[in-house]
Amino acid sequence: MEQEVQHQDNSAEEKGSRSKKAKNEIVEWLKAIVIALVLVILIRWLLFKPFVVDGPSMQPNFHTGERVIVNEILYDIREPQRGEVIVFHVPSEGRDFIKRVIAVAGDTVQVNGDTVMVNGEKVNETYIQGAIDAAEANGGTYNVKDFPNEQFPDGKVPEGHVFVMGDNRPNSTDSRMIGYVSLEDIVGRADVIFWPIGDIKWINH
Repeated sequence: MEQEVQHQDNSAEEKGSRSKKAKNEIVEWLKAIVIALVLVILIRWLLFKPFVVDGPSMQPNFHTGERVIVNEILYDIREPQRGEVIVFHVPSEGRDFIKRVIAVAGDTVQVNGDTVMVNGEKVNETYIQGAIDAAEANGGTYNVKDFPNEQFPDGKVPEGHVFVMGDNRPNSTDSRMIGYVSLEDIVGRADVIFWPIGDIKWINH
C-alpha cells in the first residue's frame, strides 16, 4: 500500500514538473514575441518609413499608389549619391516629393532637351531611355524644361544641397522649378517597393 501511495506521489510530481516546464516555455515564447514586436516597431519608426507615391512625376519607374520603404538612417552615415531615388520635404508645398538625384554639391549640371550633363559629361539615363526613344521617334523630346533657366540661372550645386529631377521629365516639379534641395529636407532613400504585391522589388539606384 505504501508503495502504491509513493508511486502516485511520484506521478503527481512528474505531472507538476511537466506542467511547470510547459508554462515556462509559454512564458519564454511570449517574451520572445514581445521583444520581436518591440524591435519591429523601433526599426519601423526609427530607421524606416513607408511612403505612398502620389502623382505621375516618377513614371515609368514609379506609379501612383505604390508604397515604398524609405531608409531614414542612410544619410546620417553618408550624403546622397547621383542616381539615388530620394524622398524629401518641400516646405513651399507642405508635402514630400520623390525624385532622383542627378547632381550633388560641387557639381555643375546642365539640362538641354534630353541631354543631361554633369561636370561636362553626359549622364547615361538608362532608367528613362525607353521614354526618350519613344519621344524622339515621334519627332520631339521627352524633356520640355531645361536647366539652368531664368528662374534658376546658377548651374553649380551649392554645398549642403542636391539637384533632383523626376523620371517623368515633361510632368515633374523638381529642381528645374523649385531649385536645389537642402540635405536637411531629405527624409531618406527609397529602397523597396512593397505594395502592390505584383510590384514588389528592390529599387535600382
